[in-house]
Amino acid sequence: MQSKTILITGATSGIGLALAKKCVALGNQVIITGRNQTKLDQVASQLGVKAYLADSADLAQLVLLGEALQQDGIVLDGVVLNAGVFYPSSFVETTAANFDETIGINTKGPFFTLQALLPSLAQPASVVFISSIVVTKGFAGCSTYAASKAAFEATIRVLNIELADRGIRINSIRPGITATDIQAKAGMTKEQEMALFESLKATPVGRELNADDHLGAALYLLDDASLALRNAVIEVDGGYTL
Repeated sequence: MQSKTILITGATSGIGLALAKKCVALGNQVIITGRNQTKLDQVASQLGVKAYLADSADLAQLVLLGEALQQDGIVLDGVVLNAGVFYPSSFVETTAANFDETIGINTKGPFFTLQALLPSLAQPASVVFISSIVVTKGFAGCSTYAASKAAFEATIRVLNIELADRGIRINSIRPGITATDIQAKAGMTKEQEMALFESLKATPVGRELNADDHLGAALYLLDDASLALRNAVIEVDGGYTL
């Protein structure tokens, strides 16, 4: 995949950052978004890419993102809806504020990000949603997170019909347990992380996943080789859900 223009949301860390690096290395024009201006500027400078401040929880910023892309004359061949949060909480302890924050960023965020980007999408264009295996695999403390990912996956089914005449295809990747900064952000200690990763030695892949493990699936869905795919889901879990 070369010479495409790809926008990746939440690309200052984790899978988004790894994918941005790979797309640049392959000769594509990459645009990244993030919600922390300092970190966004650092990554943009490091990779030599264009960056826009866009917090998925802030609808006004998403509208401005869409307007800025139009003003800059940018036409997108692909979009990776990667921005998201994971705040584990048991069902009985989850508050309305916790629920609204997760749904607001993980479901409402990609919904209105894509809406804002529609005028800048090429025909054809590929949209890739970074979902999670929590959609089909239950984990304690993940009820709201699972709901947020499943809700947007359901939305994708409809959008593939509504946006078909625009040449837009939307597919998903469901990462398994992946070693990124998401564990620390979720409040896990280093000891808890190590115990989690040790347990993953029992999976067919024999280890925890890393961000680079997801790049092949993402690149395929962004590439013209996936033109016929609609609402496809690729689970990259190292065999965890077998």
